[in-house]
Amino acid sequence: MRRPPPHAYFAVSAVFHYLGPAFAVLLFVRVDVLGVAWLRIVVAALVFAAWRRPWRALGSLDREGRRLLLAWGGCLALMNCCFYLAIDRLPLATVAAIEFLPVIALAAAGACTTRNLVALGLAVAGVYALTGIHLAGGALGLGLAFANAALFATYIVLADRVAKHADLDGIDGLGAAMLAAAIVVTPLAGWAAVPAIADPVALLAGVGVGVSSSVIPYVCDQLALNRLPRATYSLMVSLLPATATVIGIVVLTQIPSLRDVVGIALVATGVGLHRGAAAAVQEPAVSAAGGEPHAEPRALGGAGRQLDRVGH
Repeated sequence: MRRPPPHAYFAVSAVFHYLGPAFAVLLFVRVDVLGVAWLRIVVAALVFAAWRRPWRALGSLDREGRRLLLAWGGCLALMNCCFYLAIDRLPLATVAAIEFLPVIALAAAGACTTRNLVALGLAVAGVYALTGIHLAGGALGLGLAFANAALFATYIVLADRVAKHADLDGIDGLGAAMLAAAIVVTPLAGWAAVPAIADPVALLAGVGVGVSSSVIPYVCDQLALNRLPRATYSLMVSLLPATATVIGIVVLTQIPSLRDVVGIALVATGVGLHRGAAAAVQEPAVSAAGGEPHAEPRALGGAGRQLDRVGH
């Protein structure tokens, strides 16, 4: 039986990356925002725990490795709380676009090329256009969106360190970080999820949010990313802000203004244009048969690209 192309897996991952948060917004009418964040993290942690049993890897870790996982899990917990609080106040597409700004900034810091500086300029212009729309009525929402973006950048850096740690497997590391996130988020948001325990519909919806936000995108990413050439991947990632816009329209009836569309388009162009440090230094090898280039070496951009979308 012929395997589906990696583009199909990426498409499923991209859709569920924002479909999960869209479902979460719909759930906000039954469960407090932080309660939904708690359900999402705990469900994902339980799924990865049952699947990978990541605690088995903890015994072989040194103190630095354990601290790294705890930091990654804590960042994951805080990031999701800020993200959910932000999408409760702002359109999903706006929060998603702002989230990409630090990704491009990290690329520019790692490889200060003209290409990356232009990409950063486009992203900044796009975010400025978006924040100008929502500043008057959503200052708190914007603050939460930028806090989420800053935590997202931290998340990518920590994901890169986990990926480079000799004793940590990518999947087991993520599973352990999810467990740590569940522990961190419980005193912050567990109280808000208590009403959902007595509401079977809300509880089932919370399970759906956790699975669609983390499990499905992550599995599809693993199936796609090792088979996609760098140039194709960059092009497809640039469509993610547009994906968030479409899902916001279809699921949440969040109709963007013309200025919203321009801002999102600028960010998407910046995402498609930027290159990670390894990509800027070294072009990928091309197969002897004249085929497409192989995947880029593991670096900040490479590790970040494999794990960054799991956070939401």
